[in-house]
Amino acid sequence: MNLNINFNNTYSSLPEQFYERINPEHFAAPKLIVFNQKLATELNIGWQETTDQELAEIFSGNKILPGSEPLAQAYAGFQFGNLVPQLGDGRAHLLGEVAGFDIQLKGSGQTRFSRRGDGRSALGPVLREYIVSEAMHVLGVPTTRSLCAVSTGEEVYRQDGPEPGGILTRVAKSHIRVGTFQYFAFKNDLESLEALLNYTIDRHYPELAAKNKKDQALGLIDKLIELQSDLIAQWTSLGFIHGVMNTDNFSMAGITIDYGPCAFLDEFKFDKVFSSIDRHGRYSFFNQVPIAKWNIFRLAECFIPFIDENTDQAIALLEKNLGEPLEFFDFKRMKALAKKMGISDYQTSDEKLVTQFLEYLEKESLDFTLAFRELKNLYHSPSDFFPKSQEFDEFQSLWKNRVKNVDELDQINPLYIPRNHLIQKAIDEAYTGNFDFFHRLNEVLTHPFSEKTECEEFALPPKPSERVYQTFCGT
Repeated sequence: MNLNINFNNTYSSLPEQFYERINPEHFAAPKLIVFNQKLATELNIGWQETTDQELAEIFSGNKILPGSEPLAQAYAGFQFGNLVPQLGDGRAHLLGEVAGFDIQLKGSGQTRFSRRGDGRSALGPVLREYIVSEAMHVLGVPTTRSLCAVSTGEEVYRQDGPEPGGILTRVAKSHIRVGTFQYFAFKNDLESLEALLNYTIDRHYPELAAKNKKDQALGLIDKLIELQSDLIAQWTSLGFIHGVMNTDNFSMAGITIDYGPCAFLDEFKFDKVFSSIDRHGRYSFFNQVPIAKWNIFRLAECFIPFIDENTDQAIALLEKNLGEPLEFFDFKRMKALAKKMGISDYQTSDEKLVTQFLEYLEKESLDFTLAFRELKNLYHSPSDFFPKSQEFDEFQSLWKNRVKNVDELDQINPLYIPRNHLIQKAIDEAYTGNFDFFHRLNEVLTHPFSEKTECEEFALPPKPSERVYQTFCGT
């Protein structure tokens, strides 16, 4: 093997209750689909003399490299508002850290956290996460990354029958979640909770290290509010719907994690839901900000023992401290949407104008991405894209008086996004053994703002026959 990876294993230095040491399972005939050479280079992974088959063996977990100490992490979570005290990596193995980033296999076999799952992944979710995570990165959204995707040569059995299996290599600043803290808080294991707090601060927020435990906990909450409010504002500006914003998918590093049933808006709708398991719209498009706030409160509950010995006083202090910072979520979301309209000096009085435009998009069932992209043309001349109405004429007049940087809009509003029907086409063709469209889609998404005549199909909304109505976890 010629692959050179210098692993570090700081997470495995934590006590054994944080994880299970376990190797990935063996897969019959792994085959390389894609290897992210650019990301590998950024991580100082020496891949140049490694064959495709060697990469497939390594990133299926069949070959464990020197220095790697595979493990499955423990965590809990509120799933759709319901407490699950033990979740954990039921189909994932952390191989170690490289240049400060976790390297994790997804779909690599059972662990003690698998519950009734088979520990494997169908190929579809692997391809979906590869496409979307890399596109989000290019669009400037903090996210996990995708280093490699392999097919396993084995079938997995899901609700609709057998599907080809796959494994994704996910790269992340860490896999520490709000649910990781909840795992120990629910057990009232204060020693482990403190160890996790120390580890998280050392790894992500060393500027908090010198503070006392109370101020560390409060400071960590403030840091997460700052990062997550930025993150979800960026999601919103792209029409992205996460789909499963459970606390086990809420990253302590402030990055997007878990792309299972995610989707992007086609026609705009405030309460749009794609996830097949989100039956009550808990994680609908415009409800993602309230859910993020709810998740922050769940983290704060974990820190009550560090705030004050008197629980009531601790809760009162947390509620007081959280009130004003949590308003950042709403402000930043509107600011990001206003920026897409050319309003670079957002003021709270602009919220009415932004909302007016969104309500118009919903009323006319207009495509979210193309509507914002068309605003630059609308500023200079009438546009047939927007149906005429008195309300819209009034909006135009107010909007044109507020625009500051209309000529920059084509570098703010992407033309090419990972549209749901394009992802589905890539998956469908891959299931026949043809990965050409998958590779083509990934290539187009590396330049989301630059219009190319030969890429027209990647900018168009779906035809009625192509429309995706639901997305699935695929677990």
